[in-house]
Amino acid sequence: MSFDGQRVVIIGASAGIGEAAAKTFAARGAAVTITGRSKERLDRAAERIGRPVLVAELDATSRGALDAFFATTGTIDHLVLSASPGAVGVGPIAAVDEAALRQAFDGKFFVHVKAIQAALPQLRRDGSVTMVTAASARSAFPGTAGIAAANGALETMVAPLAVELAPLRVNAVSPGVIDTHWWNAMPEDQRRAYFDSVAAASPVRRVGKPADVAAAIVYLASASFVTGTVLECTGGSNLTAAALAS
Repeated sequence: MSFDGQRVVIIGASAGIGEAAAKTFAARGAAVTITGRSKERLDRAAERIGRPVLVAELDATSRGALDAFFATTGTIDHLVLSASPGAVGVGPIAAVDEAALRQAFDGKFFVHVKAIQAALPQLRRDGSVTMVTAASARSAFPGTAGIAAANGALETMVAPLAVELAPLRVNAVSPGVIDTHWWNAMPEDQRRAYFDSVAAASPVRRVGKPADVAAAIVYLASASFVTGTVLECTGGSNLTAAALAS
């Protein structure tokens, strides 16, 4: 589908999935605005995207900053929410720091909620909102209870928001293990070993790439008869979770 003449705003697009989504939308003719906290990182992302995109430095944890930003955008056809605080709130529940858990919710759940609230006056009546959550919300991996809770909270909002905000469409893409900077805190050898184990147990025999998730995001933005849906983008690893956990 062509997005010629349509405006797309992506919150959290200075790297990874958000950047890949921006590249895919721009390749299909959309006028894309990418946001993030660092203008320098956004400028580098724009160079990698290789097509004209607007960049906007934005602290999406601030409702005031979000209101000010959306006051400048004009009508938005598609809003993509790909903000993430990174790998915070992860670890055994007995040791998870409350401040880290709050940071996980502030940087994920509350950013998404605030962004939707701030964007509503500018969103096309029958446009779309696509959230990027995570398959951890429905998995049972030890040490992920904190981030599962943050992502699960968002996913439970999808269906009621789709009804409340209709005909605006509201969906989510729920990625599995994707090779992005989210994993950078893990030592390289451990990360590669973990990726190899995920690939071996997954039906598609590999971990995901940001472009895989971007394709799912663009599909949901273009699928005018799809709303209230959480779309798995895991390469089937959710089907073999028991093997991965063993």
